[in-house]
Amino acid sequence: MIYVIRHGQTNLNKEGRLQGRNGLPLNEEGIRQAENLKHILSQITFDYVFSSPQERAIQTAEITTGMKATVDLRLDVYDLGEADGLQKGEVKMAGVLPDPRIYNGVEQTDQYMQRVFSFMSELQVNHGESEKNILISGHRCTTGCIGAYFKGVPEDRNILKLSSNNGEYKQYEFADNHILGQTADTSLKNV
Repeated sequence: MIYVIRHGQTNLNKEGRLQGRNGLPLNEEGIRQAENLKHILSQITFDYVFSSPQERAIQTAEITTGMKATVDLRLDVYDLGEADGLQKGEVKMAGVLPDPRIYNGVEQTDQYMQRVFSFMSELQVNHGESEKNILISGHRCTTGCIGAYFKGVPEDRNILKLSSNNGEYKQYEFADNHILGQTADTSLKNV
């Protein structure tokens, strides 16, 4: 079973800023969200834990599982270039992403999807036939892209509609290539 979690909240999330590779570690609420994920997933023994190289994703993975995460660069957050850290309302967008004609360094969507799909394909080859429990910790874009791997890329190519909120998870299985579980609400009201 594959458990895909989005990192807990950071101050940039709280402030409504775009957060990419210049992100922050978890704030107090983000740590609570990761602790809540730990509680929700406590009955699962994880065989593998993978994470984006971003500190907030590693923290969430390790708090949730109590295991050291294996970092894979292919799970890194979408590169927002010069738009990283800006207030969401101030950013000139091209669809759901910062406009690469205005902001230097914005990653090409197809390249991003290719690297995440590469990770997932390798994971499927290595563990697709096994009964292993695998946790993957990432970002809004990561959870959306992995959702697209299992459910297909939406017609409008907006993979973010398949993503999770901070401190939430989705559950998938390679055998069926479809979502099995619902999004878990990890707000404090469930603790």
